[in-house]
Parts: sequence; C-alpha cells; structure tokens
Amino acid sequence: MGGTDSTRSIAGAADDDAADDVGMWVTADGHIRQELLANGRYDEARGDRRSAYTGRYTVTGSHLDYVDDAGFTATGDIRDGVLHQKHLVLYREGASL
Repeated sequence: MGGTDSTRSIAGAADDDAADDVGMWVTADGHIRQELLANGRYDEARGDRRSAYTGRYTVTGSHLDYVDDAGFTATGDIRDGVLHQKHLVLYREGASL
C-alpha cells in the first residue's frame, strides 16, 4: 500500500499511493473480478453477473473497509501483493500466480 498508515479515501490519495490498490483484482479462477476505482468506489462482478456488488471503500495502511451500496460491509487486507477478503483471495489482474 501507499506510504502512510493513516486512513485515506482513494479519491484524496496521491497517485503513487492509489496505484498500490487501484485496479482490477481477480480470483485465480477468474470467477470474481473486483475493480477498485481511484474515486474510492468498487465494482465487483461474479461470473456472468456484472456489477453484482458495488459500493465504496477506504484504505488504512494495507487494510480495506468496504461498504456495499445496499449497506453490507466487508474488510480486506493486501499482503505481499495479494488481496485477502475473508474466504476470497484476489490477485492483481495480469500478475503471475
């Protein structure tokens, strides 16, 4: 993640900080695709279901907090370039597994 441990909204982050987490993250089988947008929003597709989950997220160090547009909350952590969310493991799109 970026160079600070303080909570930040992606929209207010410096470009080099945002580059650490912004982008497309996918499960190894490609079934779940989560795009973290630079404006602090996310869009998650599951299989053929586009925008299955959408909402906002904030980052504190390497920890992410998500709030779905329907009110559902989730958390994640980026460790060694891999995004871990409870039972999901997502890799930056294009990264070798």
